Amino acid sequence: MTSTVPAPSTRTAEGSALQAVFLDMDGTLVDTEGFWWEVEAEVFADLGHVLDEAWRDVVVGGPMTRSAGYLIEVTGADITLPELTVLLNDRFEKRIGRGVPLMPGAARLLAELAAHEVPTALVSASHRRIIDRVLETLGRDMFTLTVAGDEVPRTKPHPDPYLHAAARLGADPWRCAVVEDTATGVAAAEAAGCRVVAVPSVAPIAPARGRVVVGSLEEVDLAFLTTLITRPN
Repeated sequence: MTSTVPAPSTRTAEGSALQAVFLDMDGTLVDTEGFWWEVEAEVFADLGHVLDEAWRDVVVGGPMTRSAGYLIEVTGADITLPELTVLLNDRFEKRIGRGVPLMPGAARLLAELAAHEVPTALVSASHRRIIDRVLETLGRDMFTLTVAGDEVPRTKPHPDPYLHAAARLGADPWRCAVVEDTATGVAAAEAAGCRVVAVPSVAPIAPARGRVVVGSLEEVDLAFLTTLITRPN
């Protein structure tokens, strides 16, 4: 993990109740959810299996162990989970080596958070090797902390990644805003007690108490996130 924990004077944004912002990576900041599905389809094609499009909603946003394990189970592919994990990460790393497109509004939002010295963490279910490659595009200096799925005992949909990020930044989870694109990530953030902005990328996400659903990061800025924290739960 990388971290540069800010001085106490930077732990609030413009004197607001917002203490930190946590952002998912795939499908939230970078347009890579489709890449993962393409890679999964390619790897299973090499193994002699065709993936059903209906399975995409099941595996999106999940940790590698859950997604890969599910695909092994439904296809009956003759491969172990550790073997498949290596193949998927290798193929995905090669795929993003050609470039990683940002989601609309991502660069602007990150720049605004950095300009106002808001502690910001990248919290992803992807493995460290993948996050480090994507950070070459996003910019390491845009994040106070990054948390990878293979660096916590339990990753999303469990709350551990977000609780870990809040603890490392000395923030109260309920005063942290989370931006996620999948139901799995939303479940993790809400279980941690954070306020959530959902920006669905593949499957729809319904609004709920303590959660706001928007169509794009273009609708999200520091003022929006601050309002999310201060509104009644």
